[in-house]
Amino acid sequence: MLNIKISDMLSKLQQLSSVKEVEQTQCVIIKAGLFNHPLVMSKIISFLSLSPLGSLVYAQAIFEETAMNNPFVCNTMIRAYTKSVFPIKAIYLYNFMHHKDIKYDHFTYPSVLKACARVLWCNEEDMKCSRLVACKGAEIHCRLFRLGLDQDCFIQTSLVYLYSKCGFLGLARRVFDEMTEKTIYSWNVMISAYDQINDFDSADSLIESMPGKNVVSWNMLIARYVRLGKIEDARAVFFEEMPERDAVSWNSMIAGYIQIGDYAGALALFREMELANVEATDITLISVLGACAETGALEIGRKIHLSLKQREYKIEGYLSNALVDMYAKCGHLNLAWEVFTGLKMKHISCWNAMIVGLAVHGYCEEALRLFSTMETSVDGAQPNRVTFIGVLIACSHKGSVDEGRKFFNHMVNEYKIMPDIKHYGCMVDLLSRCGLLEEAHHMIKTMPFEANSVLWRTLLGACRIHHHVDLAEESIQQLSKLEPLRDGDYVLLSNVYAEAQRWNDVERVRSEMIDSGVPKKPGSSHIGTK
Repeated sequence: MLNIKISDMLSKLQQLSSVKEVEQTQCVIIKAGLFNHPLVMSKIISFLSLSPLGSLVYAQAIFEETAMNNPFVCNTMIRAYTKSVFPIKAIYLYNFMHHKDIKYDHFTYPSVLKACARVLWCNEEDMKCSRLVACKGAEIHCRLFRLGLDQDCFIQTSLVYLYSKCGFLGLARRVFDEMTEKTIYSWNVMISAYDQINDFDSADSLIESMPGKNVVSWNMLIARYVRLGKIEDARAVFFEEMPERDAVSWNSMIAGYIQIGDYAGALALFREMELANVEATDITLISVLGACAETGALEIGRKIHLSLKQREYKIEGYLSNALVDMYAKCGHLNLAWEVFTGLKMKHISCWNAMIVGLAVHGYCEEALRLFSTMETSVDGAQPNRVTFIGVLIACSHKGSVDEGRKFFNHMVNEYKIMPDIKHYGCMVDLLSRCGLLEEAHHMIKTMPFEANSVLWRTLLGACRIHHHVDLAEESIQQLSKLEPLRDGDYVLLSNVYAEAQRWNDVERVRSEMIDSGVPKKPGSSHIGTK
């Protein structure tokens, strides 16, 4: 056994800068018999779980090999899970601590309360999950009251954050008003809560009352304008009013350009951020990779990925999802698959990006096999609405009506997901492609909400291929009620009549098109150049 002083080992652990160094140091720790030493293990787990250069997967593996009864290490893991795409694991670990009588402290509660709020944010559509998490938050609040910790400033701020995310703004304001010591962070959380429900009068009243503003306060104002689509007002605050800017300020502005569909503007602002020597955060990179995906700016996305790999940066969570999505949308499925298979912990959005990417690019069997793998994976990823859109697209491109019907019913009966307009759109597309126009028409007419123009246009296009005049006429009639007809709509109907040799109707449609002032747009292509 190696003879190493604890102080020397702790000093070495302070200088960790990569997962590879942790692996090398871990061998020394095991030989020195220090694997279960609380301080040593807490340092390693803290680096792996919280540092951008660490690995949450590795931290979790080491944590599970220890006795898992050190409060500091448990708190570190709870904090890491809270910041990750798996905040529910923070609540599981909190419950584990309670079950094993591991001592909590005032550092435990702010993180676990934030985890409850983040679970709500990650599962906004799941009402059952929302109720359970809200109840968990209330249970924790009661325990805090009993332990006399309910007056802790950081805990109270976390409660304000949780209750506002749960929609209990009255309770959030009550906790805020009862705070004897309010930090600027507390003020910002309460103001943000009002902003989220568009109660700008209450938000502005608090802004006027707060003792001072910091960069976060200005960032919230930018975020407000961005959310309302007022990008020029956001720019005015960003470039003219703010006394200082941080990475979050840049992130908010980049997100604003993406929200209004100005992806080129977002990428240009990212280049300005680099020139200003502001270090990009995960949020920055996620937004920029999203812009790359929408514009096909593969080279920028690849440079970001290469830079991350060279720095041995932690590619996990939403950042890995963004990389998979970017490569998939740019048509480089091999690179998307490389990132995807390299992940030890996969969030549902990562599965979705890969399934949809495979389906859209015609790898239908692979998409359906991946869905089956996901259902049995140890990640615990539950299919959601987006998952089944990908699955139904795969069935549509494959031309498999039976599989499409099976998965549509599987979604409703097994996962209790009620189909929305996009799921019906996929089914209408599938049925239309396979020539089952009457069934597609029946689905449009009987679904529980009004059909949009996309569904009627899908049916119209299928009528052109399968020579169905009556349904083509109804599709045009329904389309005209929803929006002004496009040149393509007139051309499709004209072609349907032409193939049925109804030349008078062909002439009538062309005359209507001219009389309506709808020009026929020439065909065009778009290519990117370096």
